[in-house]
Amino acid sequence: MALAGAQCSTAAFSRCEAGPRPAPRLSLGSSKALRGTTLTATSQATCSGRKVATQVVARQGGETERPARTRRGPGNSEEDDNADTSFRGRRDREKEDEFQERVVQVSRVTKVVKGGKQLSFRAVVVVGDEKGQVGVGCGSAKEVIQAVQSAVTDAKRHLIRIPLSRSNSFPHRIDGHFGAAKVMLRPAAEGTGVIAGGAVRVVLELGGIKNGFGKQLGSSNPLNNARATVEGLRNMKTFQQVADERGLTLDQLVGKKRDPEPAAA
Repeated sequence: MALAGAQCSTAAFSRCEAGPRPAPRLSLGSSKALRGTTLTATSQATCSGRKVATQVVARQGGETERPARTRRGPGNSEEDDNADTSFRGRRDREKEDEFQERVVQVSRVTKVVKGGKQLSFRAVVVVGDEKGQVGVGCGSAKEVIQAVQSAVTDAKRHLIRIPLSRSNSFPHRIDGHFGAAKVMLRPAAEGTGVIAGGAVRVVLELGGIKNGFGKQLGSSNPLNNARATVEGLRNMKTFQQVADERGLTLDQLVGKKRDPEPAAA
């Protein structure tokens, strides 16, 4: 087969101290004309117990070197790899779709530098799946959209798990503190709803709380109140968790008396 007008390039072999370098063996598996087509050839050489694989590409009008493709094991085809990749990507997208995002506050902030003031935007975002996971994030950027995206990323990095009761409420009352903010959280019966305002209400709703009371007792800063709510939810424990920490059973913890055993006759 005549290789008219085609150029062949071979990657240089590694230097070897033992003996001269063997000449590469080229295998061309096509008998078609080379005009507009690409042919691949693989050359292997053994040097000091190591195998060097080089892929040679002959192409008309130029030369290109491509890395050798990794060999697949039995039963692993390219279609299987593509299917696995698409499945993982679809699973990740479904996991991300479970979370809802709510912007609590967007404010303009400035930074004083030598040349003047630099303006930027700060966004406070709450992320939750309404099933017991919630997080608060804060991000800043020169554009509002970028600030919100940064806050969402920060919120997903700081997710917490809320111990929910049967009525989708708090297991017990607690006060959350963060900085000068103080938030009071109290459980409520079924059908009460979420009675709270501001950032506290947003955190409770996205966290999956359906019945509960929340009130801001300190600072009115939305970011500090949201984080105080998260701190209060983080410190909540179920009765079973407390019993396990104390080494007791659930009946012993709540003070439930067992029925007396009948006396032996």
